[in-house]
Parts: sequence; structure tokens; C-alpha cells
Amino acid sequence: MKLLHRVRGKFNELFVFELQDGYRIEGVLYRGDTLCVSTQVGCPVRCVFCASGRQGLIRNLNAEEIYGQYSLLKGIFPIKRIAMAGIGEPLLNWKSVKEAFLALHKEGLKISFYTSGFPLNLLNELIDLPHNGLTISLHSLDPIIRKRIMPRAGDLYLLISFLREKIPQLNKKRRKKISLAYILLKGINSSEKDLRALAELARSLKVSVTLLSYNSTGGFDPVSGDDYERAFLFLRKKGVKVTLSSRFRRDSIGGCGTLTVGKK
Repeated sequence: MKLLHRVRGKFNELFVFELQDGYRIEGVLYRGDTLCVSTQVGCPVRCVFCASGRQGLIRNLNAEEIYGQYSLLKGIFPIKRIAMAGIGEPLLNWKSVKEAFLALHKEGLKISFYTSGFPLNLLNELIDLPHNGLTISLHSLDPIIRKRIMPRAGDLYLLISFLREKIPQLNKKRRKKISLAYILLKGINSSEKDLRALAELARSLKVSVTLLSYNSTGGFDPVSGDDYERAFLFLRKKGVKVTLSSRFRRDSIGGCGTLTVGKK
């Protein structure tokens, strides 16, 4: 694989990698020291608010291709952290992702993951790895809505049941590394009822919420800035620790959900 080109945004730097078979994937450097890498060419989960999965899954990356995104850049940037949060669902390419994780961990890097949570046996294995953070994408606690916006994610109730059983087994330090991701889509999952259900789950699990601002990729509208702040304050008032989308996650270059796949 090779670095084909790079694009600098206001806060992030986007990298396009070309693989041996001609497919292209993207990665992002944000905060100057954190590299977000891809784990698949395309994504089988096909979240409708995310540009990365619109073509579905083309193929898995092997461990060398996942690690290679870091190795091509490590001499150029002072990379300290890796986020397995680019194109793809890490758990659906677990053998290669785990192999790459172990190689990156040996380099002394702090590694975090974004996942929709399935298969559950592999999520269980991921939780037990020495990761630096795990964000589990919920985006709705209504199974009908979640199926609409995450059409090929696993069963919501099975995921929640697993989390209710697994997370209480973790010590406080490990539990603090787990967060529930929730992207606010206007008129879809942003009502007070929706937020109350999210708050109740997060509070019962004693985990935080990552409240994501939608980077428009078509099909939905973002909530207003005022409504985004109101959602944040509502969750805080309910006793939930909340992390908001940073300027890096909202950057037009490489913001959440904006990475795309280049075909041959």
C-alpha cells in the first residue's frame, strides 16, 4: 500500500491510501497526534447517516494494511494514539483488527475503538483488551428507529442485555473507558423522550455518553446549535457525563461519518 495524497483541513489532515489491489481508503490525523484508521474497504453496517458504508462492504483489510496506515505516517507525525474509528466495523474483521491492535500496542500507542457492538462474543473480547477507550454506537433506543438508521447493526435489545451483564463486572477504571455514542438527527432521535431513555441507560450502566453532532452527508438534518446544547444540558441534569463533538469531529475534512471509499 502507499500514501496517495493528503488534504489539510482547518483542524484535521486527511490521508488517502491506495491498496495493492487499487482500492482506496481514508484515514485522519486529528489533534496533531491521533490517527484514525480504517479497518475495512467499505462497511457492512451501512449506517444511513455515514458516507463510509454507502457501498456496503467491499473487502476486509488485513492486519498489515491496518498497521500500514500508521507505519506510513509515523516518521512524519508524532503519533501517540490510534482510533479504530475510520471506515469499517472493527468487530466484523476481528482477526485482522486484533492482530493489528497487538502490533500497535507494542509500539506503546494508546488505542481506542468505535463499534456498533456485534458479534457480542467479540465485543466481550474487545472490552477485555487493554484499550484506551471503547465507544459503542447506539444512536437510538427505539429498535424501529435504530433499524432504520443502522439497517445492518445487531439487535438492540441483545446489545443492551449484554451491556447490563458485562459492564458491572468491570472495575471503575475500566468502566470509565466505555461510552455510548449518540448522533443527534433532527426529528428522528432528538426528542426529550429519546434523551430520557438514553440518560436512564447510561446512568444505570454508569458509563458516559458521546453526543455527536451530525456532519451532513445527505438524507437528514442536524439539530440546531441551541437544540444540541439543550440535549447536552438535559443529559447532564440527569446525572450523565457527556462528551460533545470536538472541532476535530466537526471539521469538513475528516469529520465523523465523512470518510469515503475509492474504488479501483
